[in-house]
Amino acid sequence: MRAKRSRGKRAVSRYGEFERRVAAACPTLQQPNDIRELCIMIYFETGSRIDRLVSDARRHFKTQGRAHLPWRRTRDPYKVLVSEVMLQQTQVERVIPFYKNFLREFPNAQRLSEAELSRVLTAWQGLGYNRRAKYLHGAAKEVVEKWHGKFPRTAAEIESLPGVGPYTARAVAAFAFNSPEVFIETNIRTVFLQHCFASRRTKVSDKEILLLVAEAFKRSKMEPREFYAALMDYGAHLKRSGMKLNAKSKHYAKQSKFEGSARQLRGHILKLLLQKPHTERSLVQQTGRSSADVRAALADLQKEKMITKQGSLFIIAA
Repeated sequence: MRAKRSRGKRAVSRYGEFERRVAAACPTLQQPNDIRELCIMIYFETGSRIDRLVSDARRHFKTQGRAHLPWRRTRDPYKVLVSEVMLQQTQVERVIPFYKNFLREFPNAQRLSEAELSRVLTAWQGLGYNRRAKYLHGAAKEVVEKWHGKFPRTAAEIESLPGVGPYTARAVAAFAFNSPEVFIETNIRTVFLQHCFASRRTKVSDKEILLLVAEAFKRSKMEPREFYAALMDYGAHLKRSGMKLNAKSKHYAKQSKFEGSARQLRGHILKLLLQKPHTERSLVQQTGRSSADVRAALADLQKEKMITKQGSLFIIAA
């Protein structure tokens, strides 16, 4: 009897310690009930759910995995970075031709670093979010100048490159170097919301999901690049099947309308300046937007060092 009581106390003690660790890891969970709900789910309930998640993802990957994706056939960190940057807020099938054409023109960091920004932006035209091209150009320059052409290997080193955030750095480390990172993106988020939070609550934090990603990775015993490829492909499959669960995420934000937006105007201005220099007045006439809108867009583009001004003319930055 005493032995049972002793084991019970140890179990309670272990759970209490686990709850404290989760509370520390998830400061966004302000209410004790939220912390308790997550702890109970992970500690007592989620094991079987994660096993099912891993099993479903692995099975889908083996039978319907997207092995045709060109960036899945490379271990070159530069090429993986190009794919990850292009895939930000852009659908996979739309990225494929741009990825191939971009690498045909800029096959390595050295070639990209040597190119004029105008040439890089021209190659990027049609993909949108032109700031990504500027960041990628800057990252290539840093790889050549700071790292002497040898691509950094750790997630922390990769994250130090211009425009590279925590997710992109860890994705590059995992896919290029098979590094055992823990990260999340939209398709991975969908998988865990479906399997672990579908009937629970909204406003699920990515920090909560990351705990489950780490547990799933550990249980899967898969290689990092295979594990994340499987999760991404399975998540994309769930979305195509009609599961739209990312609204349950605390980080969900509905994309603003593109037509008439500042983003559309910025893209239009860059397209015009890639053809030839323009005055502010000329850009107002060409875009059909107000002087105030054009002036604000020009100020933003100058601040980001995408364009510069020579006399009365605006041009693409060197």
